[in-house]
Amino acid sequence: MNTQSADTPPADTPPGAAEVFGPALPLAERYAALLTGPGVERGLIGPAEAGRIWDRHLLNCAAIAELVPDGSTVADLGSGAGLPGIVLAILRPEAEVILVEPMARRVTFLEECVSALDLANARVVRGRAEDLAGQISADIVTARAVAPLDRLAGWAVGLCRPGGTILAIKGASASAEVAAAAPALRRLGLADVAVLQVGSDRLGEAATVVRLVAPRRPGGPQSRRNSRSRGGARSAAKRRSSGARAGRPSQAGPGDS
Repeated sequence: MNTQSADTPPADTPPGAAEVFGPALPLAERYAALLTGPGVERGLIGPAEAGRIWDRHLLNCAAIAELVPDGSTVADLGSGAGLPGIVLAILRPEAEVILVEPMARRVTFLEECVSALDLANARVVRGRAEDLAGQISADIVTARAVAPLDRLAGWAVGLCRPGGTILAIKGASASAEVAAAAPALRRLGLADVAVLQVGSDRLGEAATVVRLVAPRRPGGPQSRRNSRSRGGARSAAKRRSSGARAGRPSQAGPGDS
């Protein structure tokens, strides 16, 4: 990877970035250069986004760092170009950040960014969230511009430990999206659903985040209902088998044979 652009901070670093990133600002500037250089060249960031990489992307993602305690394990679902995962890895050096991404070209970019920025607390995992469910157990699952909330929640809960937190960065329609997704969220057993405005004290515009809490027990209500159904089916089969051995007719219906 050509890191020449990463060694020259973008000229348009806004004054507020120093307050947000503190001593990590030089690292954030190098990441901004990677996004506006190789990121644009490879189609991970649109050319029109390069001029607003700080306000629209980096600072927006940095706003959710206040919801991520140091020492947390964070899975960034559909990490793409690393937003917000790499930003969180920069701001929370004591957190472990897992960048989950299925597309090969994005995985390559993420791996090169992690290497160029020397982020020892970040690693890239290639795969779809639904295929990685149960293999990753994160304290916090983050996502930005991945999918509508009902689908996103279904993917995220599989990467989240029981009682963990899902943070979905959304836009102005977040409340309406929560209302539309309510039936799906209930089926998944997600609780304490809240729409938060974060970062408003330091940024020109607050980031809108939907926060959800994963079920305290693995699997949630739907899985427990399925488990009970499977258990009931096994019990019925056992009763039928015992009845057949005893010479009694089974109670199997037409669809059981």
